[in-house]
Amino acid sequence: MKESGSEHDPPHQGGSTAARAYLTLGHVLAAIGAEHGPPIGLDDIRVIRHSFNTGEELGLRGPEDLTEDKVRSYTRFQGISPRQFPAEPERYWVVLVADGKRRSRLWGAFENHGEIVAERTAESRFFDLRRSDILKPLVNRLVVEWDTPRVWHRRASSAADMPVLEIADRDKVPFPGFDDVLLTFHELGEMVSDRRYTDWQVALSQVQGIYLITDASNGKQYVGKASGAEQILQRWRSYAQDGHGGNRALRELAKISTEAGGAKTDHARHFVFSILRVFGPSTSSSVVDKAELHYKMALLTREHGLNRN
Repeated sequence: MKESGSEHDPPHQGGSTAARAYLTLGHVLAAIGAEHGPPIGLDDIRVIRHSFNTGEELGLRGPEDLTEDKVRSYTRFQGISPRQFPAEPERYWVVLVADGKRRSRLWGAFENHGEIVAERTAESRFFDLRRSDILKPLVNRLVVEWDTPRVWHRRASSAADMPVLEIADRDKVPFPGFDDVLLTFHELGEMVSDRRYTDWQVALSQVQGIYLITDASNGKQYVGKASGAEQILQRWRSYAQDGHGGNRALRELAKISTEAGGAKTDHARHFVFSILRVFGPSTSSSVVDKAELHYKMALLTREHGLNRN
């Protein structure tokens, strides 16, 4: 469950606010908000800090859970008591994730469209949260010092004095070569959408191929192919979106997970993606099909894995 704790102003850190020379979260939010149309002030923002908890089934258990669906699902439900969370919270919710004892890294932001009253229970409220790009240039780059980890949400005006510890460079990620591709599901989502992975996107958009998905939680494997007009990048984008890419066995896992109350990609949180063989764009589909069949037989993914044909 989310940590308890009341909202309060940060402790005095010495010297007047005007005399402090360091960059603060308030400076960043005010500057970006002023460029928005209409402007977004600190009074329009609630700042939320999540932390990983491996023992909380419905919580965020690790970096692989930092998908949009999972973070939205976790953030949108709040306690029924206005002492735990405001009765009418602000329009914009800025989400940070604990990155060390006092470090918190920006995950992103949601726009709050209000409580969905029909979903209210005796213990919980649920809000209609939609992804906002107001802080997109700083996602995963901005790190602040969250001075009271026990308090997990605050008004932006209350959190304004939190020092900015880092605004990291967005380093380009070099493509390692087809033989060395190895991506977790979380990393796959970054690879298909983040400009830092431009070299990867270019390389994987030029080839057909045979790929392997391994469920690291149980060792079961799935052999798949990208052939014809579909290249590996296009195929993998579909997995990043829904976790199954339309494959029968993976759809079954997704259905079981969602029926149990999980987010639509929870079943894929332990998936690892690699490439077994690549082919040029002019290679016939029959050649790719033959290679796919070979790897299914060699790895026994029909008998002991996740292939159904």
